[in-house]
Amino acid sequence: MTTKRCFKCLREKPLQDFYRHAQMGDGHLNKCKECTKKDVLEHRQNNLELVRAYDRMRGSMPHRMAAAKEYQQTEAFARSHVAAAKRWAEKHPERRKASHLLNNAVRDGRVIPWPVCAVPECHDRPQAHHPDYSRPLDVVWLCAKHHAEAHTTARIAERQLAA
Repeated sequence: MTTKRCFKCLREKPLQDFYRHAQMGDGHLNKCKECTKKDVLEHRQNNLELVRAYDRMRGSMPHRMAAAKEYQQTEAFARSHVAAAKRWAEKHPERRKASHLLNNAVRDGRVIPWPVCAVPECHDRPQAHHPDYSRPLDVVWLCAKHHAEAHTTARIAERQLAA
C-alpha cells in the first residue's frame, strides 16, 4: 500500500486518505482529507457571511437551478423527500400534530386561511405559522419569507432565555 505524508499534520497516511487532484505528481492532494476538512470548516466559520452570499449566488445560477429541477423529477428525490419528511415528523411530533389538526380544520371549514400575508406591506401567498404548537388552531398567516423570519426570531429569543 502506498503512503504519503500530509504537509499540514506531517503524518504518514495511506494514499486513500488524500483527495484526488489531477495536477499533482501522484494524482493526490498533498494535504490529507482530515486536514482539508478542518481547513474548510475553519474558513467557513471565519467568513460565514461571504460564504453564504456565495452559496446563494451559486445556487441561483441557471444551470444549477435547471439541474435541481431535473433532480426533483427523479425517484431518488422522491425517496429522499419522503425520508426527510419522516425524520422531521419523528423529531417534531407536536408540530406535526398541530399541522394535521389545522389542515383538518381548514378542510372542514372551521378555519378560513387569509388570502395574503399578515405583514401589511406584503401581498404574498401565506402559510400558517404556529406561535404556540399547543394551540393548533391559533395561527398567524405569513408568507414563506416572513414565516422563516418569525421562526428565526423565536430561536434567537429562546437562546437568549437559555443563556
